Amino acid sequence: MGFYTRSSSQARVAWVLLLLCSCTLLIRAHGGGSRKLYITYLGDVRHGHPDDVVASHHDMLGTLLQSKEESVASMVYHYKHGFSGFAAMLTQDQATRLAEFPEVISVKPSRRVRTTTTRSWDFLGLNYQSSHTPASELLQMSNFGEDVIIGVVDTEIWPESRSFSDVGYGPVPSRWKGECQTGPDWGINNCSRKIIGARFYTAGVPDEYLKRDSLSPRDHNGHGTHCASTAAGSAVGVDGEAASFHGLAAGVARGGAPRARIAVYKSIFAGYGDSATVLAAIDDAIHDGVDVLSLSLTVPYENSYGALHAVQKGITVVYSAGNDGPRPQTVEDTSPWVLTVAASKIDRSFPTVIELGNKQQMVGQSLYYQVKNINSSSHTTSSFTKLICARSCVPRHEVLHEIDVKGAILVCLNDNDAINPSDDFAHAAKYVVEGGGSGLIFAQYTTDALSSTVAYCPGIACVIVDIYISRRICEYAMDTSSPTAKIEPTRTVMSKDVLASKVASFSSRGPSADYPAFIKPDVAAPGANILAAVGDSYVTKSGTSMAAPHAAGVAALLKALHPDWSPAAIKSAIITTG
Repeated sequence: MGFYTRSSSQARVAWVLLLLCSCTLLIRAHGGGSRKLYITYLGDVRHGHPDDVVASHHDMLGTLLQSKEESVASMVYHYKHGFSGFAAMLTQDQATRLAEFPEVISVKPSRRVRTTTTRSWDFLGLNYQSSHTPASELLQMSNFGEDVIIGVVDTEIWPESRSFSDVGYGPVPSRWKGECQTGPDWGINNCSRKIIGARFYTAGVPDEYLKRDSLSPRDHNGHGTHCASTAAGSAVGVDGEAASFHGLAAGVARGGAPRARIAVYKSIFAGYGDSATVLAAIDDAIHDGVDVLSLSLTVPYENSYGALHAVQKGITVVYSAGNDGPRPQTVEDTSPWVLTVAASKIDRSFPTVIELGNKQQMVGQSLYYQVKNINSSSHTTSSFTKLICARSCVPRHEVLHEIDVKGAILVCLNDNDAINPSDDFAHAAKYVVEGGGSGLIFAQYTTDALSSTVAYCPGIACVIVDIYISRRICEYAMDTSSPTAKIEPTRTVMSKDVLASKVASFSSRGPSADYPAFIKPDVAAPGANILAAVGDSYVTKSGTSMAAPHAAGVAALLKALHPDWSPAAIKSAIITTG
């Protein structure tokens, strides 16, 4: 048993002070607080070998964290090919102090990114060769984009699709420096002479999203496959079975540059992606040797300098403008060095006849098809059924809870802010499906995007109509004691009378909110109801995500025809061609 003395008390105080000092230093090193992913941008690569770039990153972060081990544990991505920088898990205090280093240009939090065909290429004048028409001059002169390499940063690809057949392709270009990463459902043979490279980026992606997707380049979402086949898909339906969505939009499906090679960079998992993973994809694409880079994504600030370095390396970078239209100054990417693409309509429509009980016929737009051998117990609209009008289908109004839709077609007279298919449409469709209804007629100001009439309507017919038609239908319903209606399957119509060459309502508008003097978007391309590959079949999708790969395909043709042209020259040729 010890004795309490003045000297032992002083010793204990000294130990406490030393411990507090150590804890202060430790907290200072670790920054305190919760950590999140930050992107540090250092500008041009200043070291000859990528390993030296990586070492310099660890030296810098190790200095900040006062530990080489902490640097390794915190590091998520190194950007070491096209530009220098890194993504690391840091506290806000650490990020603030790192930004004070003289070599650092910026330190920004990594932010979420979002993902934003048969007839469309003929509409653009890039006809594919058939028994009726010769191939367009640009396609012939560029040899269909042969051996140009298009990089696609997205949810990635379904390699078994007919759109990615490599029959007739020669060896992979010798200048290609990429690789084929494998995973549980992706082997080395899933890369080919068409899909020449495949990478995926899981670091920094929360486990909850990784568990819902494949840890490989395989696409279970469909968005990346759709975009890749739009830009560079091989021709499908020239001699054999036509590509179509259950008979709708039937024809030859192919990409703008059907002989181009494809390299894919999976940066989105189960709908989750962030700017750190997209930057890693851009950096690898620069190293691998792509000629054109297509990104159908929203674009945080951090990705703009990645695109700048890609352009400096001779890569044409194409971004989608975003889907927040028609409000002004909603365009996503306003960097002057990239090609920002809005979505336009084409000369194809999908009329769907609604016949009322009084024999009047109204026409809406849909992608409604009847399933063959349909179960007799299922509700269908092939015969007249009860018609019900709801004054609102907005969830907060709770009007639908008062309506029994069993066996009926519901008409939604929606609010004035119902410009595009939205949560209101999804809510109404779900109510009809769960209530045993047979159809939904949804009123809104535009009928540009029809994918929702399939996505939210399993087993029922959903039709989008304009406000005027919805009012006429409901006037009939109010004037009739037992109103009825039926919905006919959708047809495909191609005509000069169809409103084409107009910007789609959902497409984000310019000018730039940050720099109003920048006129953005640069160009519009087909993006409404575009048919392209998804899995082993073909599906229509709408969005500027569909427009961007159209522009990327054209850029690939120009690169094949003029291999010495710079990205600026290719961009100029696209935006100045009428």
